[in-house]
This record gives sequence, structure tokens and C-alpha cells, in this order.
Amino acid sequence: MIRRSYEMSVASSVRLKDGHGEADIVNILEPEDMFGAGRLFCITKMKPGVSSGPHFHTGDFETYYILKGRALANDNGKLYELEPGDMLQCKDGDFHAIECIGEEELEYLAVIMYSR
Repeated sequence: MIRRSYEMSVASSVRLKDGHGEADIVNILEPEDMFGAGRLFCITKMKPGVSSGPHFHTGDFETYYILKGRALANDNGKLYELEPGDMLQCKDGDFHAIECIGEEELEYLAVIMYSR
């Protein structure tokens, strides 16, 4: 399968997980393309000050990989600054949140896989 960048669905999410502002989500794979192994494979784009609110994962786990910009990440109540090349994984039963900090737009790869 080949999917060109212009063929990927893009969704805007206002107050993602009760966060602030509006994030753009570029779906690299649609859920049906993941063959039951997961439910999300996307690039999320946030302007400075935009965030996702804290949320738990149950029955799945999520990995963020920072591509561009700087983030303030909440990993089970501990705060970390992340930059390009950094990764955050939220395991099944844990919670996390992320916010774009600094002057540049934040872009990160987000993957949600089901727990086994």
C-alpha cells in the first residue's frame, strides 16, 4: 500500500482530551489499516500553548516521538521537557499529557497499540 501525503485524512481536534486550543491530526494509517493491532498512527501538530489534557490508557498504550518543536510532557504526574528525537511512552493503566512550549510548532508521531 502507498498513501501519498495529500491522501491522508486530517482532523482538527479542539481541546484534545480537555486540553487547550486546537490540534491538527494527520492520520498516516486509518484504524482499519492497523489490522486490529492498534487504533492510531498519526502526526499531531500543535501551535505554542496548545495541549492535550491528562488522560489514562486502558487496554492500550501510546508512544509519542517528538519530530519538531519543544514539549512539556506529563508522565504520570512528573513533568519533563522534550525535544526532537525524544520519546514518551504511556503504558496501559498510566496517564500522560503534552503541551507545546516555546515559539515553534510542535509535531510528534503518536502511535496507540492494543495491550496483549
